[in-house]
Amino acid sequence: MSSRRDEGYGAPMSTPTIGRTIGPLMRDWRTRRGRSQLDLSLDVGVSTRHLSYVETGKSRPSPELVLAVAEHLEVPLRERNTMLLAAGFAPRYSARGLDTPAMRPIVAGLQRMLDAHDPYPGVVIDRQWNVVLANDAASSLTAGLPAEVAEPPVNVFRMCLHPSGLAERTANFAEWAEYLLRQLRRTIVLTGDDQLTAIEQEVLGYPNVAALSRHRGSRGGDDPAILVPFDLRVDDELTLSFFTTLTTFGTPLDVTLDELSVELFFPADDVTDRAVRAR
Repeated sequence: MSSRRDEGYGAPMSTPTIGRTIGPLMRDWRTRRGRSQLDLSLDVGVSTRHLSYVETGKSRPSPELVLAVAEHLEVPLRERNTMLLAAGFAPRYSARGLDTPAMRPIVAGLQRMLDAHDPYPGVVIDRQWNVVLANDAASSLTAGLPAEVAEPPVNVFRMCLHPSGLAERTANFAEWAEYLLRQLRRTIVLTGDDQLTAIEQEVLGYPNVAALSRHRGSRGGDDPAILVPFDLRVDDELTLSFFTTLTTFGTPLDVTLDELSVELFFPADDVTDRAVRAR
């Protein structure tokens, strides 16, 4: 898994708002979040009637109202820009490339975090779970994967679920795959991202993923698991077991930063800890 700084990742966004107005977009996001007009209007501080007029196109919202609704619906920054454009206003949030001068200190800080986490694996992923940065430990785990899985941009879902990827070395594939599929579905619901939907359709078509419904079960053993581990077979005698954490920026004002996450892998048992430290 090679480190990647994709200059085009933060490129100016397309504007898929042609032919769409703010009303339907606002209604779509409210419905996606399961909020009623009354509930949302109370949070935003406007009348239900005014919110209804905005959704039906009878009233034009101010940019402040658009942003207030987006904030209470937890709309990602990329889609907040889309909502502003649909309402006839300029975008408020930048989308800088990772190689731009303003982003270089942040990228350097992220790489330092990953390097400090070594010898344990760590990656930085974007909204589609493409790897944009990785440390040496993460790269070593994925060495030797075929081109259809490892060619940039390396996608975590494809790399972990493809039959020729890490799936064939994952000892608890059913558990790990179901966790990843839940994460994928959750991210699609949160973002409405069409590329993620395409990735979901791709991985659901893999024969090993399609067979999961016939092999559902819980992790064995006397003690119930408190986290879903990632158990990776290194050879016939050694299986490494990790748990993962996901970290995001707390107060991003840039689309690129808003869509980045840091995934760190930690040893789930003493055997893994000793083996990783001894490598």
